[in-house]
Amino acid sequence: MYFKVSIRINPATGNPDGYYRLVESYRNLEGRVCHRTLLNVGFMDSVQPEELNRIQRLLNHKCQNTGNELFDVEYEKESPVVQKWFKAVYTRLVSEKRIDVPKPSVNTTSSDGDWDTINLMSIRNKDIREIGGEYLCFQALQQLGVDGFLSSQVDWSGDDVRLALTHIISRAVYPASEFKTARWMKQNSAVCEVTGFPMAQISKDRLYSISKRLYALKNSLETFLSHRTNDLFDIEDKIILYDLTNTYFEGEKRSSALARFGRSKEKRSDAKLVVLALVINQFGFIKYFSILPGNVGDPATVEATLKDLRQKTSTSAKNALVVIDAGIATKENLAKIRSQGYHYLCVSRVRLKDYKMVEGSEPLTVEDNRKRKIILQKVTPADASAEEHQYYLKVESQSKRKKELSMNDRFRDGYLKGLEIIASSLTKKRGVKLEQKVLQRVGRLMQKYPSIHKYYQIDYQIEEKSAGKKKSAVRMVTSMTWKIKPDTDMNAGCGIYFLQTSLDNENQILWTSYNTLREVESTIRILKTDLDMRPIFHKKDDAAMAHLHLAILAYWVVNTVRYQLKKVGIKHQWNEIIRIMNTQKAVTTTAQNNYEQVIQIRRCAEPDQQVKEIYQALNYKSIPFKMRKDVVHKMTSKKFENNQLQNFNSG
Repeated sequence: MYFKVSIRINPATGNPDGYYRLVESYRNLEGRVCHRTLLNVGFMDSVQPEELNRIQRLLNHKCQNTGNELFDVEYEKESPVVQKWFKAVYTRLVSEKRIDVPKPSVNTTSSDGDWDTINLMSIRNKDIREIGGEYLCFQALQQLGVDGFLSSQVDWSGDDVRLALTHIISRAVYPASEFKTARWMKQNSAVCEVTGFPMAQISKDRLYSISKRLYALKNSLETFLSHRTNDLFDIEDKIILYDLTNTYFEGEKRSSALARFGRSKEKRSDAKLVVLALVINQFGFIKYFSILPGNVGDPATVEATLKDLRQKTSTSAKNALVVIDAGIATKENLAKIRSQGYHYLCVSRVRLKDYKMVEGSEPLTVEDNRKRKIILQKVTPADASAEEHQYYLKVESQSKRKKELSMNDRFRDGYLKGLEIIASSLTKKRGVKLEQKVLQRVGRLMQKYPSIHKYYQIDYQIEEKSAGKKKSAVRMVTSMTWKIKPDTDMNAGCGIYFLQTSLDNENQILWTSYNTLREVESTIRILKTDLDMRPIFHKKDDAAMAHLHLAILAYWVVNTVRYQLKKVGIKHQWNEIIRIMNTQKAVTTTAQNNYEQVIQIRRCAEPDQQVKEIYQALNYKSIPFKMRKDVVHKMTSKKFENNQLQNFNSG
């Protein structure tokens, strides 16, 4: 460092005088020499040029050789003017923190923080890993008490608990196979630093093993989480949503008792399936789930599910409203739901034709989430005695009507085009004219467009033709005509459907309760898409069930986070939450100090504004750990060309 002078008017004397600045030279990243002002010293009256040089030399010597006895000897030899200005300038440099005061030894820590003199060109960042999403899920598991529950189990050691938490977090943040998950843990994620499980012990075999051990605790863990979330968030299970989904296997699965061919909801008729029955409450928390063979029909699962549900849910759910879709709502299943003490709400499997408005009930107009109008009206069947203790809500949706009208137009065009093709074939020389063949073609068209065919009447002109002496006459279609049946309107019921329930509640309450069924759709989407539940590649049934159970446990974490965020207006999808949280990283910084030792510091990045908002909304901590510092052996890498040292704050 050195002094620079410029001529200014001295306010004290009113005359031009020298104004001094203490300046430092340094080399930037491009290697170019630059200058920066450390201190504006001001007017230095009565200081001679030689004295100025000696002050400058003492400052440089002091900053680079603290505790050196030779400096003290030289300082005592200086004149009072030099000593006075040296003390004044150095005191200001330290008090205004224009320089970092180097410590005399590695183990000395000043009151201002932990300081090391390091070579700027030796600074390296390495081992950069994602930690935000992992830490978010870890705190959610702690909030749910999963770590405490597992610790209380027999034969579960501390490492077993930490490995289980690590695997659940990994499925929530990075859903993949055990092989890919193990690689991700070792190369990309700081999940082991969060949970405390040794990274060196991670392997796909250990992940397989811990998944199976978690599945062995399915019933007790499921009951614990069901009651825990009710107590944690003050939830009453007044509405229970029940639905089924299926996912498919990749592979033949010849020896599997679980994989069966069935009706795939992903249109994978070529693959064997497994059915997952889900019972959730109105806030999306899973109360019960079961894994069933892929050929099990939806209506056949209700009775067993209701029995298990009564044992696992809280006392507030004993008279809950069970909301199901039309595929499950058979007459027998509705009777079983009532026999277990529950009420039900579903879309009626039968469209009411002969009905009347309930006396004293006024139509209610509501809006959906897109501000489209829906009219609700209580109705009763004409034969009310046959429908004892059943109530119906007529739902008339304009948006649904437009959609169904468009579908009817498309189906009608396809149906009529098919009829025209069949009719035109009757006039061609080699066309299909045999009555049996013509009726088969019409039958296939009827199977393709059943909703349109029922409104049309088709008439055929038949002629019998001789087929030879030894053969009976054949019936040939010479022409065919079609028309819409009289007194029918194929668009009459568009946009109208009926809700069937055992509760005589207000229209708005019933409609709001039915709309909670969308939570099941959201749950299934998260499980299949965000948590990678489909397809299943496992060859053995026990591994496949453990795979599905792990996805369910990860969903508990997902819904715990999203439920709390939605309450404060943060409605991001799970993959968007993980994208935001992954901006927070853990990084290791290394640098060589002037004792030729390597200072190694492990720190977490400060969360940005979006990450802070998520942490604050959940009342979670935002930094997994502050700092981990090590002093390691001398660096063996090449020497750096720039030997200038700067002070580096490692605190």
